[in-house]
Amino acid sequence: MKIGARKGNTLAAITAFAEGAAERHDIETIAPCKGCGACKLTNGCVDKDDTNPTIDIIAAADPIVFASPVYRWGISAQLKLVIDKCCCRGLKLKRKKTGLIVVGGSPVEEEQYELIRRRFACMADYPEWDMRFEKSYCANGKDELAGNAAAMEELRALGKSV
Repeated sequence: MKIGARKGNTLAAITAFAEGAAERHDIETIAPCKGCGACKLTNGCVDKDDTNPTIDIIAAADPIVFASPVYRWGISAQLKLVIDKCCCRGLKLKRKKTGLIVVGGSPVEEEQYELIRRRFACMADYPEWDMRFEKSYCANGKDELAGNAAAMEELRALGKSV
């Protein structure tokens, strides 16, 4: 049985952002890390998939925008695995301009968004990422964020600004 990510509010957020950013940047998405650790013994990921070329694309990218739904008061495991997978090219990711988009079901004033911001700041500290923005959105129902014209326009404008 193959389990895939839902296509909901976080996808709507990053799609709107990418629409704005596409005017000035090529946009790429990647699959998550499996967390095997073999890259520490080889020159890159040992998976026979698009990992190494994709991580090379991330290493060449500037800015890098991360997006995640809120899962159990944190970023999704999928995004954490992508960040983990980037360790096979660690030095090439130093001092990148980055941004973070988070979508959850609770109001953005809730503590979980602050926990995510702080945890992401810790992850960004080691490679000395230049965090350019952190945006959080509340959306519960499928397509709720996509139906929020003000949020979609804000994300497109943010995409254009990077």
